[in-house]
Amino acid sequence: MKPGIHPEYGPVVFRDRAAGFAFLTRSTATSEKTVEWDDGHTYPVIDVEISSASHPFYTGTARVLDTAGRVERFQRRYGGTSR
Repeated sequence: MKPGIHPEYGPVVFRDRAAGFAFLTRSTATSEKTVEWDDGHTYPVIDVEISSASHPFYTGTARVLDTAGRVERFQRRYGGTSR
């Protein structure tokens, strides 16, 4: 890598405010806000709206769409013909 052209890569805490879930990882993202982590060190914190702790796909609360019913309703409404 060329020196001086890449952003700094360091530890950052990502915090899901909706689920009360946070994790420490490395990233080039930065923030003015900081938080004290379990290890006693202070890290920049980035608040996110959705993470694996609150996303319906990962929590198992995702809704299954009735695609067969939608196709039948479309064909009834617009006179679709099957080949």
